[in-house]
Amino acid sequence: MTVKLYNTLTRRKEEFAPLNPPEVTFYICGPTVYDYIHIGNARVFIVFDVIRRYLNHRGYRVKMVQNYTDIDDKMIERAREEGTAVAALAQKFIEAYEADVSGLRVRPADLHPRATEHIEPIVELIGRLEEKGLAYRSGGDVYYSAGGFSEYGRLSHQDTEELLAGARIEPGEKKRDPLDFALWKQKKEGEPAWDSPWGLGRPGWHVECSAMAMHYLGETVDLHAGGADLIFPHHENEIAQSSGATGKPFVRYWLHAGYLNIEEKKMSKSLGNVLTVHRLLEEYNPLDLRFFILSAHYRSPLNFSRELIAQAGSGRERLQELVNNVSRALGEAGEEQGAPEKQLRAALPEAQRDFAKAMDDDFNTAGAIGVLFELARKGNIYLREGHPYNRGLLEQLLEFYTQANDLLEILELREPRSLDEELLGMIKRREEARERKEWAEADRIRHELKERGVILEDTAHGTRWKLEMDR
Repeated sequence: MTVKLYNTLTRRKEEFAPLNPPEVTFYICGPTVYDYIHIGNARVFIVFDVIRRYLNHRGYRVKMVQNYTDIDDKMIERAREEGTAVAALAQKFIEAYEADVSGLRVRPADLHPRATEHIEPIVELIGRLEEKGLAYRSGGDVYYSAGGFSEYGRLSHQDTEELLAGARIEPGEKKRDPLDFALWKQKKEGEPAWDSPWGLGRPGWHVECSAMAMHYLGETVDLHAGGADLIFPHHENEIAQSSGATGKPFVRYWLHAGYLNIEEKKMSKSLGNVLTVHRLLEEYNPLDLRFFILSAHYRSPLNFSRELIAQAGSGRERLQELVNNVSRALGEAGEEQGAPEKQLRAALPEAQRDFAKAMDDDFNTAGAIGVLFELARKGNIYLREGHPYNRGLLEQLLEFYTQANDLLEILELREPRSLDEELLGMIKRREEARERKEWAEADRIRHELKERGVILEDTAHGTRWKLEMDR
């Protein structure tokens, strides 16, 4: 099978064919580092982390670049509010971002370039646009002339009239047309600035991504990703700048993660419902948050609520319990083979095929997780039946979940913890009480063990235990 993905540019699923296989170039718009990232940002970083892992799993060699926007109007305004330098503010929130996404098990990109460290390629790109008549100077600023790029609006699938309906010239802007946008902004009092052919100033927001993407990945990039909110104007403007300068397609496949709402409402500071990852990681298991996000297709709208996170945690716990039980059962397993494991043995390759089929179909993590649940159901039936366990089968089952988790990272895979002699002795005394049919004593010991974090389950193979922290 081949990987198929939904391309925002063409609005259809397409077979993935990178420019120079097995190499894949992948650019993701990173955070503007003036505040903590919120759960909507986290969705973007988690889903594209999984997509990168899966492409590597399929044999591609992915080079991922994710920028830090460390200079723009929001950065300057926030630095003034806090009475600090823009560079210090950026460093503070870059470190906060890295801590938050690390907590969510998001692997770092291969490169994390900062806009302020790439002024030279930014200035060079603006110069190329000026030479081609796509950029003009106005009052010390430099603007891109959107009307000069015939394909403007193609990514957002809007014509000029539709785009103009939502565009305007803000106070202080010196552009000729409402759709034009700033490439270089003249220095104002107290603002950081860099030298350029147009005088001291700083880059506009959109141009930094074009310059850094092409600087590190070439003039045509295989994959470019971000949240759906970036389709217009940010990604539309990136195409205009990059293709306008090179005359080549800028990106082959555009991927966008859907919106995330908070209890059916758009997340916004005005509503006071912005949930930062920094705060959520203090309250929730990060794997529950990751599981919640991956339980929906990445392009689908997603609604966040505490009830839904609790449900996600319960679902993830069921998978975690299966993996923990398989790990423990390996200690009791032998080489016996017989009828009991036939159903599970047949289900395993089917699950492997279905998992790959889901992920090959536009990275359908929701479908892939559904496969994990169905196999877990069959695995639990096998573990609960009264028969000797087959070691080879259990090892194959655990290996499948290990490989799936390397892609999704929604489970803790570790050696099962052991109990001390006192707790093991209590379990033994309870089994003896059950044999004597002293049910009250057996229940008392069960309750005491639960108070100490040990949960018991009576099965055909005898009493099994798990720790409440094994989740």
